Amino acid sequence: MPRFDFAFESTWLTPLRLMGVTPERAFVVVHAGDLWVRFGPWRLRTPLSNISGTLITGPYTPWKVIGPHLSLADRGVTFGTSTRKGVCVLFHRPVPALLPGRLLTHPGATLTVSDPEGLVEALRQPQST
Repeated sequence: MPRFDFAFESTWLTPLRLMGVTPERAFVVVHAGDLWVRFGPWRLRTPLSNISGTLITGPYTPWKVIGPHLSLADRGVTFGTSTRKGVCVLFHRPVPALLPGRLLTHPGATLTVSDPEGLVEALRQPQST
């Protein structure tokens, strides 16, 4: 079960901790045909079959990426702990993440994990249950 921790920059540890986002409570898991994301109190889960593409992106501007963010341009969600780089995951069907239920859904998610290349590879591999 591949697990990918978020890449925490020391500059942002305290502000993220105040939001409930800590290295112990922020990770991505690819398992049993699903993508699971935990970012402090926020969660995202979707079947791998719902992923339409991935792209490594960055660097980012801090105020656009650090913490949980909603893109006003495309409703995408960002779970960010680093300004260096991350993975943009695109979905066939938008998924909930920032709000409970389906009140707000996102067509994509940017995840600033410590191993972006590894996450992209894991999302491309067929998964066995």
